[in-house]
Amino acid sequence: MNHDVDILLVEDNASDAEMTILALKKSNLANKLLHVKDGAAALDFIFAEGEFTGRKIEDKPRVILLDLKMPKVNGIEVLQKIRTDERTKRIPVVVLTSSKEDPDIHKCYELGVNSYVVKPVEFDEFQKAISNLGLYWMIVNQPPQ
Repeated sequence: MNHDVDILLVEDNASDAEMTILALKKSNLANKLLHVKDGAAALDFIFAEGEFTGRKIEDKPRVILLDLKMPKVNGIEVLQKIRTDERTKRIPVVVLTSSKEDPDIHKCYELGVNSYVVKPVEFDEFQKAISNLGLYWMIVNQPPQ
């Protein structure tokens, strides 16, 4: 299995994941994308555990697109674990969620999220937002070496 991933998409909603992947493909940004369906699988990938044992933890994704409301381990727990580990704390994390709840927004920024984006409801707006996110994090942003 190829573990060379630029974008880690952590999304339990199949239609939201499909729309996100489609928008990234339209911008030619989905070649090295891995979609996982819950926070537990995300942590396994990030920390090279479970089904991802043997992957080099040093091969970090360039950005993580993280939903908040998920089964097993929620997005806030994933973000907290990423930010408290020296090996992963610099990975850019963008929360991409339908939650406009103030406590979620504040908690994510307290934990060091790089961006908090509420998913647009309209399909065209959703595609435009994802495309812009992908272009920024994959092309414009300069990650730490």
